[in-house]
Amino acid sequence: MPPYAGTFAKPENALKRAEELINVGQPNAALQALHDVITSKRHRTWQKVLEQIMFKYVELCIQLKKGRLAKDGLIQYRIVCQQVNVQSLEEVIKHFLKLATEKAESAQAAAAASANDATLAVSDLEAENTPENLMLKSVSAESEKDRSDRETVTPWFKFLWETYRTILEILRNNNKLEPLYAMTANRAFAFCVTHKRTTEFRRLCEILRNHLSNLMKYRDQRDRPDLTLPETQQYYLETRFEQLKAAAQLELWQEAFRTIEDIHGLTIILKRSPNPKMMATYFAKLTKVFWVSENYLYHAYAWYKLFNLSKTYNRNLTPEDLKAMASTVLLSAVAIPPYESRTAATPSNQELDNAKERDVRMATLLGYTLDPKRDPREVLSRKALLSELISKGILSLVSTEARQVWALFEKEFHPLDMCKHAQKVFATLSPEAVQLSAASPIPTIEFDQFLPRMRSLAVVRMLQQSSQVYQTMKLETLQQVVPFLEFSQVERILVDATKGGAVAVRLDHQNKCVRFEGDQLESDNIKNHLVAMAQKLKKGMQMMYPEAPAASLASRTNTAELLSKVENEHKMALARKVIIERRKEEQERILQEQERVLEEARVAAQRLHEETEAKRLEEERRTREAMRIRQEMEEKEKEEALALLAEAEKRNLGKGKKGFKIKLEDGQKLDKRTLMEDAIKEQIKERQEMERKLVRLAKSMDHLERAKREEEVPLIEAAYKEKMVEDEKFHKELQQQNAEKHRKAWETAVEEKKRLSKMTAEKDAFSEAIVSRRSEEFEALRVAREEKINELRIVRKNEREVARRRAYVRRLQQIEEEVKAAAEQAEKDRREDEERKKATERREEEEKRRAAERDDRREPRRDDRFEPRRDDRYESRGGGGGGGDRYEPRRGDDRDRGGGDRYEPRRGGDDRGGGG
Repeated sequence: MPPYAGTFAKPENALKRAEELINVGQPNAALQALHDVITSKRHRTWQKVLEQIMFKYVELCIQLKKGRLAKDGLIQYRIVCQQVNVQSLEEVIKHFLKLATEKAESAQAAAAASANDATLAVSDLEAENTPENLMLKSVSAESEKDRSDRETVTPWFKFLWETYRTILEILRNNNKLEPLYAMTANRAFAFCVTHKRTTEFRRLCEILRNHLSNLMKYRDQRDRPDLTLPETQQYYLETRFEQLKAAAQLELWQEAFRTIEDIHGLTIILKRSPNPKMMATYFAKLTKVFWVSENYLYHAYAWYKLFNLSKTYNRNLTPEDLKAMASTVLLSAVAIPPYESRTAATPSNQELDNAKERDVRMATLLGYTLDPKRDPREVLSRKALLSELISKGILSLVSTEARQVWALFEKEFHPLDMCKHAQKVFATLSPEAVQLSAASPIPTIEFDQFLPRMRSLAVVRMLQQSSQVYQTMKLETLQQVVPFLEFSQVERILVDATKGGAVAVRLDHQNKCVRFEGDQLESDNIKNHLVAMAQKLKKGMQMMYPEAPAASLASRTNTAELLSKVENEHKMALARKVIIERRKEEQERILQEQERVLEEARVAAQRLHEETEAKRLEEERRTREAMRIRQEMEEKEKEEALALLAEAEKRNLGKGKKGFKIKLEDGQKLDKRTLMEDAIKEQIKERQEMERKLVRLAKSMDHLERAKREEEVPLIEAAYKEKMVEDEKFHKELQQQNAEKHRKAWETAVEEKKRLSKMTAEKDAFSEAIVSRRSEEFEALRVAREEKINELRIVRKNEREVARRRAYVRRLQQIEEEVKAAAEQAEKDRREDEERKKATERREEEEKRRAAERDDRREPRRDDRFEPRRDDRYESRGGGGGGGDRYEPRRGDDRDRGGGDRYEPRRGGDDRGGGG
């Protein structure tokens, strides 16, 4: 590590230091200095100078071809400016990519120029090879240009490829850098296409797939792109379509097919269909992929999808473009083989399942949704496509030549002349490519690409039609009726058609003939043999007896009976059919019930198995987790023990000792506790040894110092005496020098005084003038100051007088307010006293009145206290008596007496005393 590493307090210093190192020819040291600043935790806050440092950093990385350091620096810079200024990272990456591209292009241009210079530098232009080239060719198959490219161009191409990979890795799954990510991917595609880098293109496609899969897998990332935004969806779709175009240009059809699957999967993830222009490109590339893979059925369906899409959405297509595309759709549909390509006559179930799964995938890519339980060949087939083309009226848009081809193979019947007619029709097809307008998704269409398939189809149609007429055909005749193919090719087509079930043909090389036979033909002939025999017998009777006599009565009666019996038989057959259908339905219901029970049992068993498996996996996970934790703890203890051991060894080595070694027995592990105990013992031992050494050293030093001082005493005294003599001598010399210096200074001052004494009069006059002028100015200023002070004194006196008067007025107002408040308070107190007196008087009167009422109520009881009881206490209370009973006072009508009732005062007026 250089001595300046990690010592820069400011990034500007690192940049200056890097410039100095570059100027003195040390780019590696400059790069290391900038790398230390970028990766330092001290400078994690974004600054403008960091961007300049990154520009210089990437320039040095490109100059020195340090791709790994460039990646590390860009990752650190992304961390710094991710949340602050992401545009700065974008500028740095663009600069990095621009410089790397320029370096690669300049290297390629230099290699080409050097090759031209080498060609011009040849002395003998007639000589084919120089001796040096002959020697190189003898040991290597490379040419001079290949060697030059390998030495000059290839390293820069490798660096440029690493640059693309680095940038894509840094920008992946970042919502703030999506445009830059798409631009980098497109430039990487262009790089692969320009320089025919097929291996790098495959790796690039795999990188993009991994990025998308990680994006869908880890959904909790902080800066994860939002796939629901239209801009993000457009970026991803455009990138995949550029990838598809590049794969088609490189003719990597397998990678193109995988890209098509990626596009289809991306549309499912985004839940959005691309725009019609992109879909046109999609189906156009799909036609090429299916044609190269010899999947002619889905190639025709892809053309059909492309035609419908262009006709519906592309309003700029010319009638010639529509005619050419419609003709291509019809020819691609006709070119579909009328049989399936098989590896064996009876394929296995595994092969059938694989074929079905493949067909479902292909149909899904074309936008067809098929029922997985049904056979895709029942929905998407040659017959269904031709019927749909006819029903949609596409035959009216095709050219005359394409319509003739369709009519020849689908409508006409020429058993022996089929191939000859086909050859004439094929001659009418344009051998040159048809140029389409700029609005078309496909620039050119070549009709002659269908001719090989058309020739094979002509042979198959000829065999099919001949099998309906002939039972055998000579091989010589077969060679003559197929003029445009060799017999080996015809034989191959015949075998493939027989395997696919299109014809039932057997080659008999012993008799040199072809035999048309097989189960399929026999079943077709036997299917309606009774009807055919009846029709032929009827026709023969009509020919023998054109005018038959009238039927007799018996024949008519027999005919009626026969018709009635036929009707009954028909009814019985229908009834039997109904019974059979019911039995079938019952059997199917029983089978469905059994299947349902079996399915429920299977689901229950599967659920139980899943639960058991989940428990087992959970137990295994816990066991693994416990084992992992234990291993981590052991590893941690081991690391700590090794760290302690290393520290102890380092400490001992620093002291000049050998590090202590631990003796481990067989199977014994490093233990932190053991190491610590050993280290403590070692430290105690070292401390004791150090103390003993110090004691010995102290004794030796004491004796040495004592002896040294005893020997030093006479030497010190002699040195002191000598020093005293020298100091005295030096003092005298110094005194003499000072006296001489003072004498010279005095003489100089006396001469200066004599010289200046001539100006004494002028100096005195000048001083007096200045003093008098200054005195006058001072006097004027003093008078002005006194006047100003007097004015200020008068103003302040007036202000004090006004302030005193104002204070006097405020004090009088305050006294008046206090007197008024005191009077109000006194009045208030007087009123309160009066109210208290009145309340007291009222309470006293009330108490007196209540006392009087109590006395009045007590008087009757006091008179009747000793009166004997009367026996008529239960008599009527209305009667009179002498004194009345004890309840009389309460029920009497004498409430108008003086005392009155106790509730009377509340109803009465102010007459509280009672009485009349």
